[in-house]
Amino acid sequence: MTTPSSRDRTASGVDVSQASIGDLLGEVTRDLSTLMRQEVELAKVELRQEATKAGKAAGAFAGAGFAGYMVLLFLSFALWWGLSNVMDQGWAALIVAVIWAVVGAVMYAMGRSRARQVRGLPQTTQTVREVPDALKGR
Repeated sequence: MTTPSSRDRTASGVDVSQASIGDLLGEVTRDLSTLMRQEVELAKVELRQEATKAGKAAGAFAGAGFAGYMVLLFLSFALWWGLSNVMDQGWAALIVAVIWAVVGAVMYAMGRSRARQVRGLPQTTQTVREVPDALKGR
C-alpha cells in the first residue's frame, strides 16, 4: 500500500485523495476565512502606521506654523509702522490688513485644491474588496 505524497495533502494535513467534497469545501472555507482576517488585519496595521506618520507630520507643521505666524506678525507690525511714516496710521494698518486678506484667500484656494487630491484608504482595502469578485470569477 502506498502512502500519499505531501502534495496530496492540504495545509491542515487532510489527504486530498481520500477527502470528501464536504471536507474539501470546509477546508477552502477555512482558508478563505483566514485570508480575509489576515487582509483586514494588514489593512488595520497600515492605517495605524499611516496615522502615526500623519500625526507626527501634523505636529511638526503646527510648530512650524506657529513660528511662521510669529515672524509674520512682527513683520506686519514693522510694515505698518514703516508705512505710518509716510501716511496716517489707520491707512497703513488697512493696507497691511488687505495684503493679508489677499494672502489668506490665495492660501485657502491652494489648500482646497490640494485637499481634493488626498488619496484615501490604503491599497489593502481595495484588495479586500476585490476578493468576493475574484471568488465569483470576475
